[in-house]
Amino acid sequence: MLFSSTRSDWLGNIRGDLLAGLVVALALIPEAIAFSIIAGVDPKVGLYASFCIAFSIAFTGGRPGMISAATGAMALLMITLVKGHGLEYLFAATLLTGVLQIGAGYLKLGNLMRFVSSSVVTGFVNALAILIFLAQIPELTNVTWQVYAMTLGGLVIIYGFPYINKTIPSPLVCIVVLTAISMSLGLDIRTVGDMGALPDTLPIFMWPKVPLNMETLAIIFPYSAALAVVGLLESMMTATIVDELTDTPSDKNRECKGQGISNIVAGFLGGMAGCAMIGQSIINVKSGGSGRLSTLTAGIVLLLLVVFLNQWVSRIPMAALVAVMIMVSIGTFSWKSLKNMSKYPLSTNIVMVSTVIVVVLTHNLAYGVLVGVLLAAMFFANKVGRLLIVGSELDVEEQRRTYTVRGQVFFASSEKFTQSFDFKEAVDRVVIDVSHAHFWDITAVSALDRVVIKFRREGMAVVIKGINEASATLVDRFGVHDKPEEIEKFLAAH
Repeated sequence: MLFSSTRSDWLGNIRGDLLAGLVVALALIPEAIAFSIIAGVDPKVGLYASFCIAFSIAFTGGRPGMISAATGAMALLMITLVKGHGLEYLFAATLLTGVLQIGAGYLKLGNLMRFVSSSVVTGFVNALAILIFLAQIPELTNVTWQVYAMTLGGLVIIYGFPYINKTIPSPLVCIVVLTAISMSLGLDIRTVGDMGALPDTLPIFMWPKVPLNMETLAIIFPYSAALAVVGLLESMMTATIVDELTDTPSDKNRECKGQGISNIVAGFLGGMAGCAMIGQSIINVKSGGSGRLSTLTAGIVLLLLVVFLNQWVSRIPMAALVAVMIMVSIGTFSWKSLKNMSKYPLSTNIVMVSTVIVVVLTHNLAYGVLVGVLLAAMFFANKVGRLLIVGSELDVEEQRRTYTVRGQVFFASSEKFTQSFDFKEAVDRVVIDVSHAHFWDITAVSALDRVVIKFRREGMAVVIKGINEASATLVDRFGVHDKPEEIEKFLAAH
């Protein structure tokens, strides 16, 4: 069941989840505001979205301990819609995004994650770490020395406090201490409140004020489809990473449905579409959070902070949160991948580096992962295609040549398969033994047709021996060498 969860998901780590959720809530505030600004909407839209998504995904998600909220990757896709049609159409698009994601869950599209190689995941992680770090640069440019001192002090606390006490998350200590220092000394440095006004009321239910017709659907569907794809892709990748960090499994298809339900909730309560956040998820895990309670706590505390304690939250120095995010970027980057580049195959390194470059240049995680997956597929197909071996043996007395095919015949190896036969040899009979081969696609069947037809045109009898059941089904359906009425059409087309 979608809402069923084990007792350990909620009560297995109460102290750690509560403290980690508090840290995440504080770190979510400036990010939600920043993403709202990127999308061109009021800060409260991002903050409401982060609360709604984090709250509902705690119950519906398939990955305990993972944080979902408003994200930069999603915000980038909303800019044109908001500019061209307004906020109400964004809410409508958010609802449709949720519906599409629920549909993806029921279609079990989460299973497609098995086609994403580890090199793509590593590239995704490294690119995200770089983007998180680059996002902090504006907060460290053209600022006073106090900002640098506070940021450095925050990093010292984050990395040094665990040597004193490991039960309290060091990022939380960093935020509290630096806020106290900033307020007591009256430092003139940028704070959370400088990023935008925080909401002072609870979110309320609202139906998007858009016409319910095909014209509206035509406007929002392209945006919703893009948001659904990017949101699920980022969520599935984040779930995979948290799986590895915690050494626990997750239900990817349930996560798809959960993300959809969360976005529908956000759309009805004045929020924009969101998805899983790798940075915040890593903060959660590193701070001791591992269960659904940490995600729920992050959502509830976020709402309480921005609505009821906004006067205090607005005074948190951005330098404290910058220090936390720098810690996240350092912890997110796979430093081991740099060392392994000298040991791994060139193709693996190309996939990883290409994923990093595309994500960093486009700031679109979907593009980077797509490029990585395509490159990985091409390298894999090329590698498997080269494993095809065609040997032969001549029986002089019988005037018979026997070809033995070993390996996989498909689009990448079909040309090599065709070139492995001698069509001009003076023999009476040709036997093609495919007992140790498999024909995978129409291109492979077409290659077999060409070989058989060429031999027959040279006056040789051809026997295909040992074809397995799956290959035989494909050959019987699409092959033409045993269908005289189709051969002329085949020759004309090839």
